[in-house]
Amino acid sequence: MTEQILKYIKELCNTPSPTGYTKRAETYLIEEFRKMGYEPYQTVKGNVIVPINPGTENGLLMSAHVDTLGLMVRSIKANGRLRVTTLGGFPLSYVEQENVTIITRSGKEYTGVMRINNPAVHGSNDPREVKRDDINMEVVIDEITNSAEETEKLDIAAGDFIALDPRYRVDNGFVKSRHLDDKASAGVLMALAKEIKEKDIKINRPLYFAFTIYEEVGHGAASGHPQAIKDMIAVDMGVVYDDLKTDETKVSICAKDSSGPYNYDLTNELIEIAKENEIDYAIDIYPQYGSDASAAVASANDFRHALVGSGVAASHGYERTHINGLKGLYKLLLNFIKR
Repeated sequence: MTEQILKYIKELCNTPSPTGYTKRAETYLIEEFRKMGYEPYQTVKGNVIVPINPGTENGLLMSAHVDTLGLMVRSIKANGRLRVTTLGGFPLSYVEQENVTIITRSGKEYTGVMRINNPAVHGSNDPREVKRDDINMEVVIDEITNSAEETEKLDIAAGDFIALDPRYRVDNGFVKSRHLDDKASAGVLMALAKEIKEKDIKINRPLYFAFTIYEEVGHGAASGHPQAIKDMIAVDMGVVYDDLKTDETKVSICAKDSSGPYNYDLTNELIEIAKENEIDYAIDIYPQYGSDASAAVASANDFRHALVGSGVAASHGYERTHINGLKGLYKLLLNFIKR
């Protein structure tokens, strides 16, 4: 089971899907779920819905998102380099010196690196002092180009997407990569679906998995839900921070985030299952966070909603979780759907 979870996470992390350009991840999900024997479909927006145990009432929807943070070309500078705008919320210092892939509207791809305009420590104090923002940072393309005209000839233009190198690896049980928010949870759901099918696990209510593609900009699960959903659990990252109890080895159950408190009874059910199954968990408040479940209920969907995830450190940067947290999350979700 652990190897299967890590396989899916690695494959997802290595599939570029900055929010707004997620077609490769969508195709990957559809192909993998069809191999398992499911019949996934897509909403008009593009979310991938997987009927695990279809039904007409008292439905449960579990969601994870496969869109990630990234960049977009804002403009081409006179020197041929790229000024960027962010996709999702993160400080640009989090992507300094990162390798990137520029994906043009015509499908061409170019590599490059995101860095400050004057990165040589032997030339100035800028590497130590300059503000990390879109004025003082740029993408340098791995092509010989020294003017806007030369870059335009590469078919690069404003609005092209820029994917960040995930740098996925596993060291001593710690899973490290960009985009574990939320590809770690997506991998857990995929492994869970595979076990349900292979072991013919009986589920006492309708169950659907949703993989959304605009969560990082706030409207991933705002629409397109299967009918007759009563409960929705967003399976997303748990926040590791100063006064919170979650760490990378635990399952985090969120009581409240910036959108407000999650459903009292549904959250309590998750807590009880964690206790009953001796899962290492923490209950926490996420001060700057919003989930697909909160987006769904804000869009007039009459659901009970909850939020769980394995603890992920350094959120929106080079993130880290642990195999124990992933296994605990898997165990929590499996026992919830079997209840």
